[in-house]
Amino acid sequence: MRILITGTSQGIGKAIAELFLKKGHNVIGIDRQAAAICHPEYTHYTQDIRDYASLPSLEGVEVLINNAGTQNEDDIDINLKALIHITEKYGVQENIKSILHIGSASAHTGAEFPEYCASKGGVLAYTKNVALRVAAYGATCNSLDPGGVITPLNACVINDPELWAQIMEETPLKRWASTEEIAEWAYFLTVINGFCTGQSILVDGGEAINYRFVWKD
Repeated sequence: MRILITGTSQGIGKAIAELFLKKGHNVIGIDRQAAAICHPEYTHYTQDIRDYASLPSLEGVEVLINNAGTQNEDDIDINLKALIHITEKYGVQENIKSILHIGSASAHTGAEFPEYCASKGGVLAYTKNVALRVAAYGATCNSLDPGGVITPLNACVINDPELWAQIMEETPLKRWASTEEIAEWAYFLTVINGFCTGQSILVDGGEAINYRFVWKD
């Protein structure tokens, strides 16, 4: 299938793109950083997803995964407004089979930075809106909402022994997810799943049970 993924140069997005390529799909990535994947079935566009006028013209997208996001950097504009624009441009159309938004456990708990929580909370509501509309094409739309994930963006707490110990106290499974684990969830929700839609799937190792957010000052 023809897969479009935003934010593919590192972390979760890169892991998702690599899994889809391994499974034999054609993958298109959009990221403001240069390509981090070299594969004959991978095409990369280096640009900011907020630059709406410069987004490429892409036909026949069958799976759209909105992964690009930020934390404490124009969160509403990047995590919500740009996600909406990408979805309306590439996702709500007759060839679509599935749309997945990478949200956050913080959308469920509110236990993080204010604008970040608001941006991800908006994604939850928008997911239901899109699910209603793409159902006409027999397509699904869900959000996948991770808790802690081992990525470069989280290095400031992962590498701080004191904070990491506090975080593990709040995480029943006593670990964070790998990007590969989140990629497997993304593959399941977009390729294998055909009936679950309009849902926000919380994958956080049980962290939301405690509702206490730990971060570096």
